[in-house]
Amino acid sequence: MPALETRVFAKTGMQPKSLGLGGAWWVSGTEAECIAGIHRALELGFNYLDTYPELETWWGKALAGGRRHNIYLQAKVTTNGPKETISDHSGPQTRRSVEDSLKRLRTDYLDNVLIHGYDEPEDVGSKEGMVDPLAPGHALDELVKMKEEGSIRHIGIGARNSAVHCRAIETGQIEICLTYLEYNLFNTAAVADLFPHARQRQVGLILASPLGMGLLTGDEKVFERSAAYFDNREYPERGLHPAVRARAMWDWCRKRDVNIRHLAIQFCLAAPISSFVLPGAASKTQVEEAYEAATADIAPEIWRDFEEEFGVGI
Repeated sequence: MPALETRVFAKTGMQPKSLGLGGAWWVSGTEAECIAGIHRALELGFNYLDTYPELETWWGKALAGGRRHNIYLQAKVTTNGPKETISDHSGPQTRRSVEDSLKRLRTDYLDNVLIHGYDEPEDVGSKEGMVDPLAPGHALDELVKMKEEGSIRHIGIGARNSAVHCRAIETGQIEICLTYLEYNLFNTAAVADLFPHARQRQVGLILASPLGMGLLTGDEKVFERSAAYFDNREYPERGLHPAVRARAMWDWCRKRDVNIRHLAIQFCLAAPISSFVLPGAASKTQVEEAYEAATADIAPEIWRDFEEEFGVGI
């Protein structure tokens, strides 16, 4: 069984495998399925787990018996449960969110905590009740205090827009950025701004949603559901709806008997930046598919021809 590559993760000192495990999609399954999937991921060598607030109790059970200390565990602030949907980045709520995660996950420390729910620059001031998490006295300041206290080891941010990441990096406190839908086969916007900023400050990147929220799965039903997520104004630099571009890539792969999942994940694995890839999974089977995609052999001529056709490659 091929081993996942071990990465040196920027200035954090952490050594995650090339593939991490995302937590959000497990909400569609049962506790038993979630625990079985996590255990399978650990068997396959995954060692960086990104949790999801609603499911942290399940994750805590899955990591019992000494498993927690063999992995890196990442949580988010500040949505804090199934009935809390508005991000509250105040200092007190940030502390409560972290403390609740620690209890649910049955641990006394978190390897990383992401400021979550601040996706676009205009979110601050336009979303009801949302404060600037990077402003004095709010989320970032509270996380710095908790890092000094020892309950968290690193501070990061998860956001959609590279401008948010770059602003956060400039504070000097952010060590990890989780970016999603800004680096994949149909969009590489992160290369222009985020990659240079991260490289200059030695910030590690987590490349999430390598399958483009489902557009690059090779599954027709998933593709149709995912296409509605996107709209043209999100990708003006392409002048093409992401679903159209993804469909063309999928058709190209099918004609050559190439698994588009393999290309999508290995493209992100080869990103020219200190990073690892975080696909989402909702079952043990999907964990195994992600591992297979990361470790599959892809002939150099496939990448050459794909790049000639679509302008992206490794």
